[in-house]
Amino acid sequence: MSNSSPSHSGLRSGLLVGLAALSLWSCGESEASADGVLRFTAIPDDNTTELMERFAPVAAYLSKELGVPVEYVATSDYSASIDAFKTGDVHMAWFGGLTGVQARAAVPGSEAIAQGKVDPHFKSYFIANKDLGLSKSDEFPMELRGKSFTFGSDKSTSGRLMPEYYIRSKTGEAPADFFGQPANFSGSHDKTAKLVEAGTFQSGALNYKTYDRMVETGELDPEICRIVWVTPDYADYNWTAHPELETLFGAGFTKKLQAALVGMKDGKLLAAVDRSEGLIPASNADFDSIAELAVDLGFLRE
Repeated sequence: MSNSSPSHSGLRSGLLVGLAALSLWSCGESEASADGVLRFTAIPDDNTTELMERFAPVAAYLSKELGVPVEYVATSDYSASIDAFKTGDVHMAWFGGLTGVQARAAVPGSEAIAQGKVDPHFKSYFIANKDLGLSKSDEFPMELRGKSFTFGSDKSTSGRLMPEYYIRSKTGEAPADFFGQPANFSGSHDKTAKLVEAGTFQSGALNYKTYDRMVETGELDPEICRIVWVTPDYADYNWTAHPELETLFGAGFTKKLQAALVGMKDGKLLAAVDRSEGLIPASNADFDSIAELAVDLGFLRE
């Protein structure tokens, strides 16, 4: 991939509610496929307890729409979400662009079936503590050179992959060289914001939706944790379906699931994935350039 900005066209829960599954089977056939329960997860890019509460209504809605019991399963981190999908312990997941690409590469026949209306045009914020004295600019903040910096999860599209891409393309240097330190990872977008606000790190990068929500709810002070640069658009989050769904629930079930997801209109349901604007259909091809970039930066094998 060239150093130019990616183009829009190129980058593109309940009758049952599970207790937090902090460890998941890593090999063998999952018992989940034998009990007729559709299980799904979501990458834990925000507070895990809040995610459990947010996805319970989604499980109930999908169970009613699909006529099968549906259960949300919490996972401990991004890798655990991918592993659960790979082993068939979950049959669907709300992934980021990168984790979705990684999961689909590991499970042939899996499909991206839905995304938020905003997801074809997603972006990241580069943020800095007020003590750096930086203001928002259209130009990449070269003043961050040598400053302490944190990504989110090491497998996050908006908190790692795309920020790293832009650091490299705008500065000509790897993050470790530009910041003068090994890469730091907070683990989630909300943690990144709070660490920069507290001054634990002078700067960082995160999902714009999380930052905007935290400011709106009063969880974050934008005068202390300042936006200094906004990336160009790229494709990000998506619901990805496991091919085992067709075996477990019958031919055509994935399309039925897609229709149920796209048909979600209730604000409480959409709030689970922070997509008040609604959901639209998605396909694997929407994330081809994310896959290409993941290969280029060593996050995915060809």
